Amino acid sequence: MKDNFDIFFRRKPALMLVALKKMSKARYGSLLAKEVDCTYSHAVKILQTLEALGLVVFEKKGRIKLIKLTKKGEEISENIDSIRRQLA
Repeated sequence: MKDNFDIFFRRKPALMLVALKKMSKARYGSLLAKEVDCTYSHAVKILQTLEALGLVVFEKKGRIKLIKLTKKGEEISENIDSIRRQLA
């Protein structure tokens, strides 16, 4: 439980979920990494954790993997964004 809780209070995973929520269509991992200012390999590691938690899914389009939020991921990203707006 602690590991699942901790991931949402780190900046990069929270920013990734919010970035995916803001764009309703699937995103490329490399673009997402640039958007949250981290390396591609770090982004992939975070995304794999988010996938294991059931928050994102990978869709393969040829050689490219697109990332989309699941319903659970959408709900959590909305809550994170709401907290961020309240603190701003």
